[in-house]
Amino acid sequence: MEKAAVNEDGLVIPLIDFSKFLEGDETLKLETAKAILHGFQTAGFIYLKNIPIQPDFREHVFNTSAKFFKLPKEKKLEVGWTTPEANRGYSAPGREKVTQLTDPAEIEKIRSAAPDIKESYEIGREDEPGHPNPWPAEQDELVGFKSTMNNFFDQCKALHIEVMRAIAVGMGIDAHYFDSFVDVGDNILRLLHYPAVKSEVFKVNPGQVRAGEHTDYGSITLLFQDSRGGLQVKSPNGQFIDATPIENTVVVNAGDLLARWSNDTIKSTVHRVVEPPKQEDVHPPRYSIAYFCNPNHKSYIEAIPGTYAAESEKKYEGINSGKYLVQRLAATY
Repeated sequence: MEKAAVNEDGLVIPLIDFSKFLEGDETLKLETAKAILHGFQTAGFIYLKNIPIQPDFREHVFNTSAKFFKLPKEKKLEVGWTTPEANRGYSAPGREKVTQLTDPAEIEKIRSAAPDIKESYEIGREDEPGHPNPWPAEQDELVGFKSTMNNFFDQCKALHIEVMRAIAVGMGIDAHYFDSFVDVGDNILRLLHYPAVKSEVFKVNPGQVRAGEHTDYGSITLLFQDSRGGLQVKSPNGQFIDATPIENTVVVNAGDLLARWSNDTIKSTVHRVVEPPKQEDVHPPRYSIAYFCNPNHKSYIEAIPGTYAAESEKKYEGINSGKYLVQRLAATY
């Protein structure tokens, strides 16, 4: 295997060549799957390289995302985020506060003191009844926006399915065990823009971050980040460690539902986005793209076979995926 992408304070995040799982012989496929599972079990995070989504297309998606965020605020608000059930559209800076808290009053308190310095635009699958994507008008530089994002959504969906197959192989269960749980594509593509910000903002308010500490809700998250940095992952010792960008990789982390699904044999690890490590008077904009992967909303999630020996060892009751995700989202906005 490759040298670890992160190895500090007890946090070891592996860098894994995913083509070895997709294209290797059975021995190499199993070895790679076990490395992926081990990364999720110990760190909750992995880096993948040589994924099927080509670097030039990823660059095109980033450029297209930046064009959207350059629109006037009133144009972006025309496609504004509406409800947790839909979870689609634009969120202006300060609206969302990602946190581990669940009490609305406490969330509002920290939102007022140190709102996240970011804006986002969410895209769901096109064929979900009652929840159409609010697409911006395709004019000037935004011509082709919808087709680009739908293409990227579909490629990320396919990658999600393959990563879940790797997890299954690593667990020693049927490679296609998860297929019927993730084939619908009830996922969310989130374009993220962290505007330029003076370093003084972080000095004046030590609690200020670009995105507060949190875990993700679903099965896994595919995170594509630019070179600016700022993502940090919490180590087993409680310290936040830089997850430094590595060119042509995707950072993949396990979410809360996968941890629950695995009877806590897989970790959903706390992470955040803070001031970039490079010292500058004004930090340039940061762009990232997160693809939040979920079990199908209709799926009933309970402990995966092999993660418990007796019924009494199941840590959680079964739960409907869609209901769980809506409850978690409702607390964030």
